[in-house]
Amino acid sequence: MSQAHVIVHEHPPGMTTGLPPFSVAAKKMAIWLFIIADAATFAACLVVYGFLRNGSASWPRPFHSIVNVAIMTFILLTSSLTMLFGVRAAKVGDKAGALRWTMITAAGGVVFALLHIREWMGLIGEGMTLFHNPGGNPLFGASFFSITGLHLLHVTGGVVALVAVGLRYKNGRYNADDLEVTGLYWHFVDLVWMFVVPFVYLLNLA
Repeated sequence: MSQAHVIVHEHPPGMTTGLPPFSVAAKKMAIWLFIIADAATFAACLVVYGFLRNGSASWPRPFHSIVNVAIMTFILLTSSLTMLFGVRAAKVGDKAGALRWTMITAAGGVVFALLHIREWMGLIGEGMTLFHNPGGNPLFGASFFSITGLHLLHVTGGVVALVAVGLRYKNGRYNADDLEVTGLYWHFVDLVWMFVVPFVYLLNLA
């Protein structure tokens, strides 16, 4: 009868076999570092905008209503909520529900972008461009289109990411963590808009 041998590996004192208590997954760490860097970019743009606005005695006030920006804000905030629903569904294994909520979020982003472009076209029709605006400081057009354009670029990139990650999640190539990482980016886009609205729109109501 053979004798079974059990080999016990001893670890040095203080060493554990589990993960560190405050460890962060590489994908989450990457998106958080990106968000921090991107937040600094938006902060710099808004600070420069504030200096330009306060230093000009003839800063234009082209907005006569907050209806359009209110609708855009509502859509973007709602899309953040649907993204939360999608991530929650993915974490409990509801793949169909996660995909549905993710696509609804992407659709909200598309509607937001279309409303934003319609607003741009209206301002351009009134003579405001990146390098010119009728009456007042010509830097308003440059700062307005630069800041809102940068945000719209992030929204567009977010929509593409949501669709791509959602489809790959459906096919089994991505998991709930990938949806959560994409959702963190989308929430960041929503948060930035909460700073753009008062600085760029509400302070410039006619």
